[in-house]
Amino acid sequence: MTVDKLIHVFAGTFILLSLALGVQASPIFHSSYWLWFTTFVGANLLQSGFTGFCPMGMILKKLGVKESCATAG
Repeated sequence: MTVDKLIHVFAGTFILLSLALGVQASPIFHSSYWLWFTTFVGANLLQSGFTGFCPMGMILKKLGVKESCATAG
């Protein structure tokens, strides 16, 4: 799996988990403060779309995960 795909997997997982923990209708509700984590992940995705800077991407690259390669099309 490439860095880009893993970033999407981690972001989606974190968003769904924090929503499950932060929404009162959820069976695993813990605290509405978990919604701040959802906000953080969403804001980080937004800024990385504009700037190209992604802390998770840097961590994954240092762990040796291969970067995606553009295919000519």
